[in-house]
Amino acid sequence: MESIKVGLVGAGYWGKNLIRNLNDLGALTAICDCDERTLSAFREQYPGVSTYSDYAAMLQQADLDAAFIATPAVEHFAQAKQALLMGKHVFVEKPMVLDEDNARELIELADSKRLVLMVGHLLQFHPAFLELKRIIDAGELGKINYICSHRLNLGKIRREENILWSFAPHDISMILSLAGSDLESVMTAGANYLHQKIADVTTTHLEFASGIKAHIFVSWLHPFKEQKLVVIGDKKMAVFDDTLPWSDKLLMYPHEIHWENNMPVPAKANGYRLALPKSEPLKLECQHFIDCVANGASPRTDGREGLRVLRVLNASQKSLVEEGKKIFLSNGANGSAPRQGGVHETAVIDADVSIGSGTRIWHFSHVMSKSVIGENVNIGQNVFIGPGVSIGDGCKIQNNVSVYPGVTLEENVFCGPSMVFTNVFNPRAEIRRMDEMRKTRVGKGATLGANCTIVCGNDIGKYAFVGAGAVVTSNVPDYALVMGNPARITGWMCECGNKLNDANCCPVCAKEYPGLPVAD
Repeated sequence: MESIKVGLVGAGYWGKNLIRNLNDLGALTAICDCDERTLSAFREQYPGVSTYSDYAAMLQQADLDAAFIATPAVEHFAQAKQALLMGKHVFVEKPMVLDEDNARELIELADSKRLVLMVGHLLQFHPAFLELKRIIDAGELGKINYICSHRLNLGKIRREENILWSFAPHDISMILSLAGSDLESVMTAGANYLHQKIADVTTTHLEFASGIKAHIFVSWLHPFKEQKLVVIGDKKMAVFDDTLPWSDKLLMYPHEIHWENNMPVPAKANGYRLALPKSEPLKLECQHFIDCVANGASPRTDGREGLRVLRVLNASQKSLVEEGKKIFLSNGANGSAPRQGGVHETAVIDADVSIGSGTRIWHFSHVMSKSVIGENVNIGQNVFIGPGVSIGDGCKIQNNVSVYPGVTLEENVFCGPSMVFTNVFNPRAEIRRMDEMRKTRVGKGATLGANCTIVCGNDIGKYAFVGAGAVVTSNVPDYALVMGNPARITGWMCECGNKLNDANCCPVCAKEYPGLPVAD
């Protein structure tokens, strides 16, 4: 197979690093820049490489397979589109573009022409990050609780973009990859010190559907350089510190939290190094793109991944402008385009339906007239609601659930996959009994496990927990854990979702519940 030939536009601050690696890989054939002095220096350094001041002329080079774009972000869309239209594969530095519709256009164009479109999220190719992702996917850290990243420096300060757009894309890309869950909301706050309208420091808070939370702190007004990603699991903790020597870049800490007398006590342990293959991440990234072009494969950081990061950046920017307001991503950061209000295009919403802000309604679901759905509700695929049903704020209704008339869900109720509500006690196909419907109320914070059945006419108390497959035929008290067929009380549950001990105290959060009876 002949070697892949690439040309690069934008031979400045970062482009020169791409040029060096592409030349080392034997792929560099052309350089384009508007500064003749820059081109003159590269002609001297790389005498076999063609130079251009006209981007279109470079793209017309007969043996050029792909374009690397390392210009300011405002130019990315036009340059990437031009290259794709001329049949060139495209590598574009972060951020991919500034407008989400432009990102979708590039993705569709690349797909239609069967061309590779890759975004330069460099740290996804760092050996330390690759090993970190491997151990997380293998479950070595246990359940991930939160992720924290710092990217700080007293270095190059830009005026074409703020610190959020300059530094945060790398961290957003890594965190989305590690979380493995839909991102539900973003909050960003910042401060401007050097320019009235350009943030120099920002902090961003991300919340995922899985419960994982993440924090990103970026600044170019910091006394020292810090590039650190910390991942906290319930078994171990990991730190990726890119400022340390290679042998110390990825450290594992097997710290644990034990409970003693209903108090959390940290049990610290010595950290240890994880061995990493020593390879330059930028060269690995360039090689990955070249391999994808040669093999027709989809890149690890393709256009869709670039769009996911862009959606988070735009939501963060909106939150920053609105002084830290929480912004809900209507359908996670998965890059598809929902209808307004977070309703998927295949869902059916009847007239006279009230849907609160931040609510998401997924594929093939149907909400009937006069139903009222609160804020920040997540309604999964193939869900039926109504008519006239009331669903409180923060509820989560998983796939294949029908919430019939007569059922009321108070706030923060969880309905597991394929669980069942009934609304007529003794149905017969040939006898109409809709005027005999019995009402069911599910209290605040209650959990209804997968495949359980709630026979109509019964109340489920607040923070009660109905086990998977249970059949509820009578009222369930507040905080009760019920299991079996028919469901019986087998214990009591904390508001945090953990079973209480014999002293009616939560072994995890230590909250006490005096006055609850002893379970059978």
